[in-house]
Amino acid sequence: MKRWLSTPAALLFVLVLAACADKRLQAEAPLYRCEAGIEFRARFMEDAVVLDGPGSYDVLYRDAGGTGRQAFYRNPRMRAEFGLGASGREAVVRYSLLPLVVRCVRE
Repeated sequence: MKRWLSTPAALLFVLVLAACADKRLQAEAPLYRCEAGIEFRARFMEDAVVLDGPGSYDVLYRDAGGTGRQAFYRNPRMRAEFGLGASGREAVVRYSLLPLVVRCVRE
């Protein structure tokens, strides 16, 4: 058994499983489409959200603010507000390093 685990085939098998699990997690995360052609998937955790989009991957941590279903998250690069709008499906992302604020809608 130990011999099988050290083979290149076993390593490839583990990598394929990890890739499949990551794709499944991405598919379950809600997709947000924003102004300026920005889109990302948001995976919400207890005190953080992971924004995963084409060419970017950011972890934002829960921030004070928001009432009811609103939730605010930030890191040094950006601040995101989720749960906005009448339906709670809207979000706003503010980029700290750029003078850019985009409005987003969850699909």
